[in-house]
Amino acid sequence: MQIKISFLGAAQNVTGSRFLVETNGSRVLVDCGLYQEREFAERNWDPFPFPPAQIDAVLLTHAHLDHCGLLPKLVREGFRGKIHCTAATAEIAQIILLDSAHIQEEDAAYKQKRHRREKRKGPRPVEPLYTTEDAERVQPRFAPTPYLRKVEVAKGITATFHDAGHVFGSSMITLDVQRDGESRTILFSGDVGRKNQPILEDPTTFKKADYVLIESTYGDRVHKPTEDVSEALAKVVDEASQAGGNLVIPCFALERSQNILYYLSDLLHRKRIDPMMVFLDSPMAIRITKVFSKHPEMYDDQMQERISQAMSPFKFPGFSMTRTVDESKAINRIRGTAAILAGSGMCTGGRIKHHLVNNIERSESTILFVGYQAKGTLGRIISAGAREVRIHGKTRAVRANIARIGGMSAHADRDELYQWLATLQTKPRGVFVVHGETESAESFAEFLRDKNGWDVTVPKYKDSVILD
Repeated sequence: MQIKISFLGAAQNVTGSRFLVETNGSRVLVDCGLYQEREFAERNWDPFPFPPAQIDAVLLTHAHLDHCGLLPKLVREGFRGKIHCTAATAEIAQIILLDSAHIQEEDAAYKQKRHRREKRKGPRPVEPLYTTEDAERVQPRFAPTPYLRKVEVAKGITATFHDAGHVFGSSMITLDVQRDGESRTILFSGDVGRKNQPILEDPTTFKKADYVLIESTYGDRVHKPTEDVSEALAKVVDEASQAGGNLVIPCFALERSQNILYYLSDLLHRKRIDPMMVFLDSPMAIRITKVFSKHPEMYDDQMQERISQAMSPFKFPGFSMTRTVDESKAINRIRGTAAILAGSGMCTGGRIKHHLVNNIERSESTILFVGYQAKGTLGRIISAGAREVRIHGKTRAVRANIARIGGMSAHADRDELYQWLATLQTKPRGVFVVHGETESAESFAEFLRDKNGWDVTVPKYKDSVILD
């Protein structure tokens, strides 16, 4: 039996997840993600290193752009197979892909206008990586698959999806390859979640796999001791309420927004905080929250219990979803304290900027950061303590209280990744460390070798290996 795996993304970097499995005359692609690091973004424009029409199936771990963001390009260039994933992932991915296409089109139009004004040309014609029409063509290709149901995706290749506990609908994937009476199991970790997270089940563990592709986003570090997120949030809300200003929370549309709603609704139901208005002011987060509500079969026991007691975090007294621009603007006329959840999570665009304009110079208001803020982003600049920031072309003084709550990462750290692997009862034939910057991946690989003496490899971009 011969199985070939090519590492076409997320190899000594975090994003652009793409792994090609070739065996039995078949080709299966696990993930088809967008590169998001600036230094690797040019790869998004490169021709696929395989004819898309010759791919038999795509298996999608989850709906983050770095895992699904190149699907419109793949379909446009000839892929006609099925995209296997959970129903929730299919629905969320379509929302995220349409939003990405819209941004691509807007960015291209802006650059075209700027180049005309400056009378210059870039190294290539200015056009979107893919269009809204390209993104719409992806939807008919989705083949929703429940967790734990085996599905034959190509000749001699069976896939099973398992709950990854990372984001809603996320999966780890086992590929079972059969040939000439022999079989091999390849386990793709996707992004590994953490235990005891709101709404989600804990990550699935496994007793056996012949080969493992394991993520290493935080493979070189251990998360700081987790603070009690609920109590920390209650403290911030109390202080904002006493000051009489708004609580503005930059949030990502997938998972972080829903988690904050979970905690806020719980605090309100328990009367731990005073009654207040809560606004989800993000069209994309609203659409994704509807997907959450549509798939209660994916909730953990605690979430199921809340639903049975009419305590849904997506429907509680004082909560509103603001869909239109006029509804969003109306929030600014409210007196007293309101919690405003808006995107983007790092304050790089979207409605959050308008809420910052209306609150950042008010000493009674609070800006609460609940997620990682990348270097150079407006969120990072504010959270790092800047006294002034530029928003919408104007310099504004930072007078609002700046607060942070940690402990909400959706990625397992080094020790949690090791504990996940430690459930394997037999030594795998090989482990490949992916989805991590070079230093993180190499550090985690060395950690595993020292702990277990396993055969661990850190593949490079476009490396291929033959599995026995």
